[in-house]
Amino acid sequence: MVGLGHMRRNLLIAQALARSRLCSVNLLIAESREATAFVNAMPPGTDCLTLPALRKDANGHCQARYLNVGLNDLVKLRAETIRAALEAFDPDLLIVDYLPRGALCELDSALDTLRYRGRTRFVLGLRDVLGDPVSVSKNWSTPTNEEAIRVYYDQVWVYGDSKVYDPILEYRLPSDLASKIRFTGYLDQRLRIDTSPPEDDDCLDALGLPAGSFVLCVVGGGQDGDRLAESFAGAEFPRGMTGVVVAGPFMSLETRRDLRERAFLNPRLRVFDFLAEPTWLVSRAERVIGMGGYNTICEVMSFAKHALIVPRTKPRGEQLLRAKRLRNLGLVDLLHPDKLDSQALSKWMRRDLLAPVVRKRIDLNGHLVIPRLVKELLGGYPHVGRAKVHELETSHAIH
Repeated sequence: MVGLGHMRRNLLIAQALARSRLCSVNLLIAESREATAFVNAMPPGTDCLTLPALRKDANGHCQARYLNVGLNDLVKLRAETIRAALEAFDPDLLIVDYLPRGALCELDSALDTLRYRGRTRFVLGLRDVLGDPVSVSKNWSTPTNEEAIRVYYDQVWVYGDSKVYDPILEYRLPSDLASKIRFTGYLDQRLRIDTSPPEDDDCLDALGLPAGSFVLCVVGGGQDGDRLAESFAGAEFPRGMTGVVVAGPFMSLETRRDLRERAFLNPRLRVFDFLAEPTWLVSRAERVIGMGGYNTICEVMSFAKHALIVPRTKPRGEQLLRAKRLRNLGLVDLLHPDKLDSQALSKWMRRDLLAPVVRKRIDLNGHLVIPRLVKELLGGYPHVGRAKVHELETSHAIH
Protein backbone atom coordinates (compact mmCIF):
# COMPACT_ATOMS: atom_id res chain seq x y z
CA MET A 1 0.00 0.00 0.00
CA VAL A 2 2.91 2.34 0.61
CA GLY A 3 6.28 0.92 -0.29
CA LEU A 4 7.82 0.98 -3.74
CA GLY A 5 9.62 -2.30 -3.13
CA HIS A 6 6.77 -4.42 -4.48
CA MET A 7 6.71 -2.41 -7.69
CA ARG A 8 10.47 -2.49 -8.18
CA ARG A 9 10.61 -6.22 -7.48
CA ASN A 10 7.89 -7.11 -9.97
CA LEU A 11 9.26 -4.73 -12.57
CA LEU A 12 12.57 -6.57 -12.31
CA ILE A 13 10.73 -9.86 -12.85
CA ALA A 14 9.08 -8.36 -15.94
CA GLN A 15 12.50 -7.27 -17.20
CA ALA A 16 13.90 -10.77 -16.65
CA LEU A 17 11.00 -12.40 -18.53
CA ALA A 18 11.15 -9.92 -21.39
CA ARG A 19 14.90 -10.49 -21.82
CA SER A 20 14.56 -14.27 -21.77
CA ARG A 21 13.67 -16.50 -24.72
CA LEU A 22 10.05 -16.23 -23.60
CA CYS A 23 9.93 -12.62 -24.90
CA SER A 24 6.90 -12.12 -22.68
CA VAL A 25 4.28 -9.40 -22.91
CA ASN A 26 3.71 -8.09 -19.38
CA LEU A 27 0.92 -6.15 -17.71
CA LEU A 28 1.78 -4.83 -14.25
CA ILE A 29 -1.10 -3.95 -11.93
CA ALA A 30 0.15 -1.70 -9.14
CA GLU A 31 -1.24 0.71 -6.59
CA SER A 32 1.20 3.51 -6.01
CA ARG A 33 0.95 6.60 -8.21
CA GLU A 34 4.73 6.57 -8.26
CA ALA A 35 4.58 3.45 -10.42
CA THR A 36 4.41 5.78 -13.42
CA ALA A 37 7.91 6.98 -12.55
CA PHE A 38 9.26 3.62 -13.70
CA VAL A 39 7.88 3.88 -17.22
CA ASN A 40 11.33 4.40 -18.77
CA ALA A 41 12.59 1.21 -17.13
CA MET A 42 9.77 -0.95 -18.50
CA PRO A 43 10.94 -3.38 -21.17
CA PRO A 44 9.32 -3.52 -24.62
CA GLY A 45 5.88 -5.09 -24.50
CA THR A 46 5.23 -4.01 -20.92
CA ASP A 47 2.71 -1.55 -19.50
CA CYS A 48 1.28 -0.67 -16.11
CA LEU A 49 -2.21 -0.17 -14.71
CA THR A 50 -2.44 1.76 -11.43
CA LEU A 51 -5.31 1.37 -8.96
CA PRO A 52 -6.97 3.86 -6.61
CA ALA A 53 -4.85 3.70 -3.48
CA LEU A 54 -5.49 2.35 0.01
CA ARG A 55 -3.74 3.29 3.21
CA LYS A 56 -3.73 2.24 6.84
CA ASP A 57 -4.42 4.68 9.65
CA ALA A 58 -2.58 4.70 12.98
CA ASN A 59 -4.83 1.92 14.26
CA GLY A 60 -4.18 -0.32 11.27
CA HIS A 61 -7.58 0.28 9.68
CA CYS A 62 -7.78 0.63 5.90
CA GLN A 63 -9.30 3.56 4.07
CA ALA A 64 -8.98 5.39 0.77
CA ARG A 65 -5.68 7.22 0.41
CA TYR A 66 -6.87 9.87 -2.05
CA LEU A 67 -10.44 9.30 -3.23
CA ASN A 68 -13.21 10.69 -1.04
CA VAL A 69 -15.16 7.42 -0.97
CA GLY A 70 -15.92 4.76 1.59
CA LEU A 71 -13.76 1.67 1.97
CA ASN A 72 -16.35 -0.74 0.55
CA ASP A 73 -16.83 1.41 -2.55
CA LEU A 74 -13.08 1.68 -3.08
CA VAL A 75 -12.49 -2.06 -2.72
CA LYS A 76 -15.36 -2.73 -5.16
CA LEU A 77 -13.83 -0.29 -7.66
CA ARG A 78 -10.39 -1.90 -7.32
CA ALA A 79 -11.79 -5.44 -7.60
CA GLU A 80 -13.83 -4.69 -10.71
CA THR A 81 -10.92 -2.86 -12.33
CA ILE A 82 -8.58 -5.80 -11.71
CA ARG A 83 -11.11 -8.34 -12.96
CA ALA A 84 -11.90 -6.36 -16.11
CA ALA A 85 -8.21 -5.89 -16.90
CA LEU A 86 -7.39 -9.57 -16.42
CA GLU A 87 -10.40 -10.73 -18.41
CA ALA A 88 -9.33 -8.56 -21.33
CA PHE A 89 -5.62 -9.37 -21.06
CA ASP A 90 -6.35 -13.09 -20.56
CA PRO A 91 -2.85 -13.95 -19.27
CA ASP A 92 -1.04 -17.26 -19.62
CA LEU A 93 0.47 -16.62 -16.20
CA LEU A 94 -0.66 -14.49 -13.26
CA ILE A 95 1.95 -13.71 -10.58
CA VAL A 96 0.31 -12.36 -7.43
CA ASP A 97 2.46 -10.52 -4.91
CA TYR A 98 2.29 -11.54 -1.23
CA LEU A 99 -1.47 -11.66 -0.55
CA PRO A 100 -3.11 -14.76 -2.10
CA ARG A 101 -6.50 -13.05 -2.37
CA GLY A 102 -5.28 -9.48 -2.75
CA ALA A 103 -5.94 -6.61 -0.37
CA LEU A 104 -9.31 -7.10 1.33
CA CYS A 105 -10.03 -10.10 -0.94
CA GLU A 106 -10.19 -7.92 -4.05
CA LEU A 107 -8.76 -10.70 -6.24
CA ASP A 108 -11.46 -13.29 -5.52
CA SER A 109 -13.63 -12.50 -8.53
CA ALA A 110 -10.69 -12.29 -10.94
CA LEU A 111 -9.20 -15.54 -9.66
CA ASP A 112 -12.53 -17.32 -10.10
CA THR A 113 -12.96 -15.96 -13.62
CA LEU A 114 -9.50 -16.93 -14.82
CA ARG A 115 -9.65 -20.35 -13.15
CA TYR A 116 -13.01 -21.04 -14.80
CA ARG A 117 -11.53 -20.25 -18.22
CA GLY A 118 -8.85 -22.83 -17.45
CA ARG A 119 -5.86 -21.48 -19.42
CA THR A 120 -4.08 -19.27 -16.84
CA ARG A 121 -1.44 -20.62 -14.48
CA PHE A 122 -1.17 -18.99 -11.06
CA VAL A 123 1.92 -18.16 -9.01
CA LEU A 124 2.14 -16.52 -5.59
CA GLY A 125 5.37 -14.52 -5.26
CA LEU A 126 6.88 -13.98 -1.81
CA ARG A 127 9.91 -12.10 -0.55
CA ASP A 128 12.37 -14.11 1.52
CA VAL A 129 11.06 -13.09 4.96
CA LEU A 130 7.40 -12.24 5.57
CA GLY A 131 7.79 -11.52 9.27
CA ASP A 132 8.32 -13.31 12.54
CA PRO A 133 6.52 -16.67 12.81
CA VAL A 134 3.93 -15.44 15.33
CA SER A 135 2.77 -12.47 13.25
CA VAL A 136 2.82 -14.48 10.02
CA SER A 137 0.65 -17.16 11.59
CA LYS A 138 -1.80 -14.52 12.77
CA ASN A 139 -1.96 -12.30 9.70
CA TRP A 140 -0.80 -14.22 6.63
CA SER A 141 -0.78 -17.99 7.12
CA THR A 142 -4.48 -18.06 7.97
CA PRO A 143 -6.88 -20.91 7.06
CA THR A 144 -8.52 -18.81 4.32
CA ASN A 145 -5.22 -17.77 2.76
CA GLU A 146 -3.88 -21.32 2.92
CA GLU A 147 -7.03 -22.65 1.27
CA ALA A 148 -6.74 -20.05 -1.48
CA ILE A 149 -3.17 -21.20 -2.16
CA ARG A 150 -4.34 -24.81 -2.31
CA VAL A 151 -7.19 -24.12 -4.72
CA TYR A 152 -5.77 -21.46 -7.01
CA TYR A 153 -1.98 -21.50 -7.08
CA ASP A 154 0.20 -23.87 -9.08
CA GLN A 155 3.44 -22.71 -7.46
CA VAL A 156 4.71 -20.37 -4.75
CA TRP A 157 7.94 -18.60 -5.62
CA VAL A 158 10.17 -17.42 -2.79
CA TYR A 159 12.56 -14.74 -4.04
CA GLY A 160 15.35 -15.81 -1.73
CA ASP A 161 17.75 -18.52 -0.64
CA SER A 162 16.73 -21.16 1.90
CA LYS A 163 20.21 -20.91 3.44
CA VAL A 164 19.25 -17.44 4.64
CA TYR A 165 15.62 -18.05 5.58
CA ASP A 166 13.42 -21.07 4.90
CA PRO A 167 9.71 -20.21 5.30
CA ILE A 168 8.76 -23.89 5.07
CA LEU A 169 10.56 -24.55 8.35
CA GLU A 170 10.20 -21.13 9.99
CA TYR A 171 6.44 -20.91 9.42
CA ARG A 172 5.73 -24.65 9.70
CA LEU A 173 3.83 -24.71 6.44
CA PRO A 174 1.64 -27.76 5.74
CA SER A 175 3.24 -30.32 3.45
CA ASP A 176 0.82 -29.73 0.56
CA LEU A 177 1.66 -26.01 0.54
CA ALA A 178 5.37 -26.67 1.03
CA SER A 179 5.36 -28.88 -2.07
CA LYS A 180 4.38 -25.84 -4.17
CA ILE A 181 7.32 -23.69 -3.03
CA ARG A 182 10.21 -22.98 -5.37
CA PHE A 183 13.21 -20.96 -4.18
CA THR A 184 14.30 -18.73 -7.02
CA GLY A 185 17.31 -17.17 -5.34
CA TYR A 186 17.56 -13.45 -4.67
CA LEU A 187 16.97 -11.06 -7.55
CA ASP A 188 20.20 -9.62 -8.94
CA GLN A 189 19.62 -5.88 -9.15
CA ARG A 190 22.36 -5.39 -11.74
CA LEU A 191 19.72 -6.31 -14.30
CA ARG A 192 18.02 -2.98 -13.54
CA ILE A 193 21.08 -1.11 -14.77
CA ASP A 194 21.37 -3.35 -17.83
CA THR A 195 17.78 -2.57 -18.80
CA SER A 196 17.74 1.15 -17.94
CA PRO A 197 17.92 3.66 -20.79
CA PRO A 198 21.47 4.89 -21.53
CA GLU A 199 20.51 8.43 -20.59
CA ASP A 200 19.98 7.33 -16.97
CA ASP A 201 23.74 7.14 -16.49
CA ASP A 202 24.07 10.67 -17.84
CA CYS A 203 21.35 11.81 -15.45
CA LEU A 204 23.38 10.45 -12.54
CA ASP A 205 26.30 12.63 -13.58
CA ALA A 206 23.88 15.56 -13.82
CA LEU A 207 22.97 15.18 -10.13
CA GLY A 208 25.96 17.35 -9.33
CA LEU A 209 27.78 15.09 -6.90
CA PRO A 210 31.26 16.29 -5.95
CA ALA A 211 34.21 14.39 -7.30
CA GLY A 212 35.40 11.47 -5.22
CA SER A 213 33.69 8.75 -3.23
CA PHE A 214 30.41 9.01 -1.37
CA VAL A 215 28.40 7.10 1.22
CA LEU A 216 24.74 6.62 0.40
CA CYS A 217 21.73 6.58 2.74
CA VAL A 218 18.52 5.06 1.36
CA VAL A 219 15.22 4.72 3.22
CA GLY A 220 12.91 3.12 0.65
CA GLY A 221 9.71 5.07 0.22
CA GLY A 222 10.67 7.11 3.28
CA GLN A 223 7.42 6.82 5.22
CA ASP A 224 9.29 5.64 8.31
CA GLY A 225 12.83 6.66 7.44
CA ASP A 226 12.87 10.11 9.06
CA ARG A 227 15.06 9.20 12.01
CA LEU A 228 17.67 7.37 9.94
CA ALA A 229 17.88 10.16 7.35
CA GLU A 230 18.21 12.87 10.01
CA SER A 231 20.88 10.91 11.90
CA PHE A 232 22.79 10.42 8.66
CA ALA A 233 22.55 14.12 7.80
CA GLY A 234 24.06 14.95 11.18
CA ALA A 235 26.90 12.43 10.94
CA GLU A 236 30.56 13.23 10.31
CA PHE A 237 31.61 11.86 6.93
CA PRO A 238 35.13 10.48 6.44
CA ARG A 239 37.70 12.80 4.91
CA GLY A 240 37.20 13.24 1.18
CA MET A 241 33.80 11.57 1.22
CA THR A 242 30.37 13.08 0.50
CA GLY A 243 27.12 12.00 2.10
CA VAL A 244 24.13 11.39 -0.18
CA VAL A 245 20.62 10.70 1.10
CA VAL A 246 17.57 9.74 -0.96
CA ALA A 247 14.54 10.70 1.12
CA GLY A 248 11.76 8.86 -0.74
CA PRO A 249 8.39 10.21 -1.91
CA PHE A 250 6.50 9.29 1.27
CA MET A 251 8.80 11.04 3.75
CA SER A 252 7.13 13.91 5.61
CA LEU A 253 7.45 17.35 4.07
CA GLU A 254 8.83 18.68 7.35
CA THR A 255 11.68 16.18 7.41
CA ARG A 256 12.52 16.73 3.76
CA ARG A 257 12.63 20.47 4.34
CA ASP A 258 14.94 19.98 7.32
CA LEU A 259 17.24 17.74 5.25
CA ARG A 260 17.45 20.31 2.46
CA GLU A 261 18.33 23.02 4.97
CA ARG A 262 21.12 20.84 6.39
CA ALA A 263 22.44 20.21 2.87
CA PHE A 264 22.43 23.96 2.15
CA LEU A 265 24.68 24.49 5.15
CA ASN A 266 26.89 21.44 4.53
CA PRO A 267 28.70 21.27 1.15
CA ARG A 268 29.50 17.61 1.78
CA LEU A 269 25.84 16.58 1.99
CA ARG A 270 23.45 16.05 -0.93
CA VAL A 271 19.72 15.34 -0.56
CA PHE A 272 17.36 14.01 -3.22
CA ASP A 273 13.63 13.76 -2.65
CA PHE A 274 13.06 10.83 -5.01
CA LEU A 275 14.94 8.93 -7.70
CA ALA A 276 13.07 6.49 -9.90
CA GLU A 277 16.24 4.44 -10.30
CA PRO A 278 18.54 4.73 -7.26
CA THR A 279 20.43 1.59 -8.34
CA TRP A 280 22.92 3.76 -10.21
CA LEU A 281 23.81 5.47 -6.94
CA VAL A 282 24.11 2.16 -5.10
CA SER A 283 26.43 0.81 -7.78
CA ARG A 284 28.82 3.76 -7.37
CA ALA A 285 28.60 4.28 -3.61
CA GLU A 286 31.60 3.47 -1.44
CA ARG A 287 29.29 2.38 1.38
CA VAL A 288 25.52 2.13 1.88
CA ILE A 289 23.44 2.79 4.98
CA GLY A 290 19.81 1.77 4.76
CA MET A 291 16.82 0.06 6.24
CA GLY A 292 16.35 -3.67 5.81
CA GLY A 293 13.75 -3.88 3.05
CA TYR A 294 14.04 -6.64 0.47
CA ASN A 295 15.09 -4.39 -2.42
CA THR A 296 17.74 -2.52 -0.43
CA ILE A 297 19.23 -5.80 0.73
CA CYS A 298 19.27 -7.16 -2.82
CA GLU A 299 20.93 -3.99 -4.09
CA VAL A 300 23.80 -4.03 -1.61
CA MET A 301 24.35 -7.75 -2.15
CA SER A 302 24.18 -7.49 -5.94
CA PHE A 303 26.94 -4.88 -5.98
CA ALA A 304 28.84 -6.42 -3.02
CA LYS A 305 28.70 -3.16 -1.07
CA HIS A 306 29.75 -2.48 2.49
CA ALA A 307 26.35 -1.97 4.11
CA LEU A 308 25.05 -0.97 7.51
CA ILE A 309 21.42 -1.99 7.97
CA VAL A 310 19.23 -0.12 10.47
CA PRO A 311 16.02 -2.13 10.21
CA ARG A 312 12.45 -1.26 10.96
CA THR A 313 11.19 -3.22 13.97
CA LYS A 314 7.53 -2.12 14.05
CA PRO A 315 4.85 -3.03 13.15
CA ARG A 316 6.60 -6.18 11.83
CA GLY A 317 9.97 -7.73 12.56
CA GLU A 318 10.67 -8.75 8.95
CA GLN A 319 13.57 -6.36 8.39
CA LEU A 320 15.29 -7.17 11.66
CA LEU A 321 15.04 -10.92 10.98
CA ARG A 322 16.48 -10.53 7.49
CA ALA A 323 19.31 -8.29 8.69
CA LYS A 324 20.28 -10.68 11.51
CA ARG A 325 20.48 -13.66 9.16
CA LEU A 326 22.62 -11.77 6.65
CA ARG A 327 24.85 -10.36 9.39
CA ASN A 328 25.45 -13.90 10.64
CA LEU A 329 26.62 -14.78 7.12
CA GLY A 330 29.03 -11.83 7.15
CA LEU A 331 27.21 -9.99 4.35
CA VAL A 332 26.02 -6.83 6.17
CA ASP A 333 26.54 -4.97 9.42
CA LEU A 334 23.57 -4.41 11.71
CA LEU A 335 22.68 -1.47 13.95
CA HIS A 336 19.54 -1.85 16.03
CA PRO A 337 17.35 1.26 15.71
CA ASP A 338 17.38 1.67 19.51
CA LYS A 339 21.10 2.50 19.17
CA LEU A 340 20.74 4.78 16.16
CA ASP A 341 22.27 8.24 16.32
CA SER A 342 24.69 10.34 14.26
CA GLN A 343 27.66 9.23 16.35
CA ALA A 344 26.98 5.54 15.71
CA LEU A 345 26.78 6.16 11.96
CA SER A 346 29.98 8.24 12.01
CA LYS A 347 31.82 5.47 13.86
CA TRP A 348 30.74 2.84 11.31
CA MET A 349 31.76 5.02 8.37
CA ARG A 350 35.28 5.33 9.83
CA ARG A 351 35.74 1.57 10.21
CA ASP A 352 38.05 -0.41 7.96
CA LEU A 353 35.97 -3.16 6.38
CA LEU A 354 36.84 -6.27 4.44
CA ALA A 355 35.18 -6.71 1.07
CA PRO A 356 32.00 -8.80 1.51
CA VAL A 357 32.05 -12.20 -0.22
CA VAL A 358 28.49 -12.49 -1.49
CA ARG A 359 28.04 -14.80 -4.46
CA LYS A 360 29.90 -17.73 -2.91
CA ARG A 361 27.56 -17.64 0.07
CA ILE A 362 24.07 -17.01 -1.32
CA ASP A 363 22.13 -17.51 -4.53
CA LEU A 364 21.55 -14.33 -6.55
CA ASN A 365 20.27 -16.01 -9.72
CA GLY A 366 16.55 -15.34 -9.41
CA HIS A 367 16.50 -13.46 -12.72
CA LEU A 368 17.73 -16.64 -14.45
CA VAL A 369 15.63 -19.17 -12.54
CA ILE A 370 12.27 -17.41 -12.95
CA PRO A 371 12.10 -17.74 -16.78
CA ARG A 372 12.85 -21.46 -16.39
CA LEU A 373 10.02 -21.82 -13.88
CA VAL A 374 7.66 -20.03 -16.25
CA LYS A 375 8.63 -22.38 -19.07
CA GLU A 376 8.00 -25.33 -16.76
CA LEU A 377 4.55 -24.02 -15.85
CA LEU A 378 3.41 -23.15 -19.35
CA GLY A 379 4.83 -26.10 -21.21
CA GLY A 380 4.32 -29.05 -18.93
CA TYR A 381 1.70 -30.87 -16.98
CA PRO A 382 -2.11 -30.49 -17.25
CA HIS A 383 -3.87 -27.81 -15.31
CA VAL A 384 -5.13 -28.71 -11.84
CA GLY A 385 -7.56 -27.43 -9.26
CA ARG A 386 -10.28 -25.62 -11.20
CA ALA A 387 -12.64 -25.55 -8.22
CA LYS A 388 -13.60 -22.18 -6.82
CA VAL A 389 -12.99 -21.08 -3.27
CA HIS A 390 -16.37 -20.89 -1.58
CA GLU A 391 -17.33 -18.92 1.48
CA LEU A 392 -13.80 -17.95 2.46
CA GLU A 393 -13.86 -15.56 5.36
CA THR A 394 -12.55 -12.06 4.76
CA SER A 395 -10.92 -11.75 8.18
CA HIS A 396 -7.12 -11.50 8.26
CA ALA A 397 -7.02 -11.11 4.49
CA ILE A 398 -4.90 -7.97 4.65
CA HIS A 399 -1.61 -7.38 6.47
